[in-house]
Amino acid sequence: MLSSMTLQPRYRKLLLLLLGVSCLLPMVNSPTALILGFMLANVVGVPHDWQIGALTKKLLSLSIVCLGFGIPFAQAASITIANLPLILGSIIATIVIGTLLSKLFKLERNTGHLIACGTAICGGSAIAAVAPAINAKNDQTALALACVFVLNSIALFIFPVIGHLLSLSQHDFGVWSAIAIHDTSSVVGAASAYGEEALKTATTIKLARALWIVPVAALSAMWFGGNGKLKVPMFILYYCLAIAISTLLPQGQPLYDGLFLVGKRLLIVCLFLVGCGITISKLRTHGSKPLLAATLLWLCIGSGSLLAVLSLQ
Repeated sequence: MLSSMTLQPRYRKLLLLLLGVSCLLPMVNSPTALILGFMLANVVGVPHDWQIGALTKKLLSLSIVCLGFGIPFAQAASITIANLPLILGSIIATIVIGTLLSKLFKLERNTGHLIACGTAICGGSAIAAVAPAINAKNDQTALALACVFVLNSIALFIFPVIGHLLSLSQHDFGVWSAIAIHDTSSVVGAASAYGEEALKTATTIKLARALWIVPVAALSAMWFGGNGKLKVPMFILYYCLAIAISTLLPQGQPLYDGLFLVGKRLLIVCLFLVGCGITISKLRTHGSKPLLAATLLWLCIGSGSLLAVLSLQ
């Protein structure tokens, strides 16, 4: 087995590039890409001088905007309005339960709140927006991100399996995955493995859910003293603009179809990069309590939202 000292830095960079590009190929699916990234990070090692986290965020934003060109406005509006009570209710319930679990496990207040917000809205994007609003330290933000990414990885594998076992429709699976999976990349990865309709439903609901980053971050800033900075994730606005363009200018449909496919493949690359950021050593450093609390919170929102979806069938 290779160790992280076996390959020189330039060869690690070359290997990362080759594996990243290979994720653009049709035969590489979401779980495979995630495993490739995880294996690269833990067996060989990734280049320390490359800002992989920043690159992941930029590629994710670009891929989400591309997906917006494949979702008609009427469909996006109807799905969002129909599921608004579930979106709002799940966000409030997740933050409340997350706060209680944080106190139960005696986590640092900032860390517990970041885990709750990441679970409630859209994983890493929510954590990145809320962290400066509550003046979270870098290690608190990194720990919350690590917990979310680990659970995202698990969800990517088990959600399609559970969906098929329960014979969930494309629509129902899209709703459930958008509510119960933390990060947008894993939501889209799991939904795309389930089917095209599930993908469009999940993407629409997840990004409607992501719009709540702004009010949640603003309320968090006030709750934690009001001295933080508010960051607005611009990719959500660009996603809405993409939907508007494709709706108002239907003559560009062939181009929009191409951009939609590009978005799907870029998301596979994003999952590879997410895998590159998950290392066993990072998780061991912070102990088991934060991950255990995050797991219990995820099980609560996952099972609760599944019951809600099944009750509406």
